[in-house]
Parts: sequence; structure tokens; C-alpha cells
Amino acid sequence: MPENRRRALLALGGIALAAVLAVLGHLEVNDDLSPWSLTVSDFAVSDRGGAIDVAMAVLAAATAVLIPALWRTGSGADPGGSRRAGGGRAPTGGGAPARPGRRPRVAGMLLSAWTAGLVTSAVVPTNEPGLPMDTAAYLHRYASVVAFLALPVAGWLLAGHLGGRAAGWLRALTLASLLLAGAMIWSAYPGERMLIGLAERLLIVTEVTLLSVVAVALARRPAGRVAEAVPGTAAAPAPLTSRELQLLASD
Repeated sequence: MPENRRRALLALGGIALAAVLAVLGHLEVNDDLSPWSLTVSDFAVSDRGGAIDVAMAVLAAATAVLIPALWRTGSGADPGGSRRAGGGRAPTGGGAPARPGRRPRVAGMLLSAWTAGLVTSAVVPTNEPGLPMDTAAYLHRYASVVAFLALPVAGWLLAGHLGGRAAGWLRALTLASLLLAGAMIWSAYPGERMLIGLAERLLIVTEVTLLSVVAVALARRPAGRVAEAVPGTAAAPAPLTSRELQLLASD
């Protein structure tokens, strides 16, 4: 099995496992907690080290597995990159592998930010519901903000890189993520946390779906493209077979 496909399938398995753990984490908490008015972090802090914290760590690991596969698809192939065939540059091949193009490279950094945000959110808890925020709670909040914003931007960049049906899905999911993030921000401040839990859970489902679309697209995509020949350069002739050499000698 090609390395890219293996990594993408492993990432999809991690995403599915994280989803199952997140659901279990909601079922195991105190019945007094409301998923409509409380965030996922509020549920997680009531069960430190429980299923929801593990789910965030598993989702971060699934993303980390996916990033090298993304870079392989961008080697010398992305229209936003600098290593294209033609234009006075020799095609990449034979020596060291080509660097990823600009879009997959930036998207990979954004996915790394999403991963770091998830890990930080899992390790550093927020405050208990109703208590004033401390330093750890603020760190948890802004790590979550970075993660929630980094993933949709990465999805928008990858829409142009991956193309096909994945492009339409990624653009739609990116716009939906940004709208839901705006709804969550409104709820957190002027909305007095009205339905903030619902807005956050819809945002998480949308962004995890976006990540799944990226993984499926990478599973179906070859690890790299063969660079086209430089214009004006003749292709090397194929070597003659022994039969053809005998015919030439007889002439």
C-alpha cells in the first residue's frame, strides 16, 4: 500500500476513534451539565484525563500523521509553489525530493497549529463552570481559538491544491466553520453564552468533517506528480534491443 494512502487511512481511523471517545465522554459526565449551554471544555474539566481529553489527543495525533502525506502530494506539483517544470527550471527528479509547493506547505503549518492547539487544550484545563478564569483557563481558551481558526484556513488553501470534488466540499465547510465560529464569538460576549455549547459542537463537527475530507482526498491522490519535460528539450531515445541491432548489422 502506498505511504500516502496508509497515512490517510490511519488518520481516518484516528478521527473515527476520536469521535467515538467524544460521544462517550458526554455520556459519562454529570447529568446536571447541559450540552446546549456548556462547552466541550466544560465537560472535559469535570472529568480530567477522561474520554474527551483522550479524544482531543487522538485527533491531534491523526492530524500529525496526515501532514507528511500532504507535503508529499505537493512536491513540485502545486501551482502556488516555486518548483514547477518549465519556465527555465529543470524538472525535479533523480536527486533529493522536491520541497512542497507553497499551498501545501502553508496548509501543513496551519494543521500543525491546529494540532498544537488541540494538545494544549487537552493538557491545560479550563476553569470549572461558574468560577473566574485563571491563567490556565485563558491559555486553554486561546489555544482553542488558534485551533478553530487554523483548520478552516488550511481547508481553504487545500481546496485549490487538491481540486476535484474535494475542493467544493472544503470551501463549503470552511465557510460554514467561519460562520459557526462567528456565532460562538457572539454567544460568548454579547449573547451572554446563549446556546454556546450548541454552536461549539456544530463547529467541531464541521471542522472534523473538513479534516476527514482532506484525509479521503489524500488517500485517493498519488504521492507526487511526474514533472513535465522542459519545453524545447527532446526526450532521450529508448535503447535499441539486440534484435534491432542485428537487423541494422545485416543491412
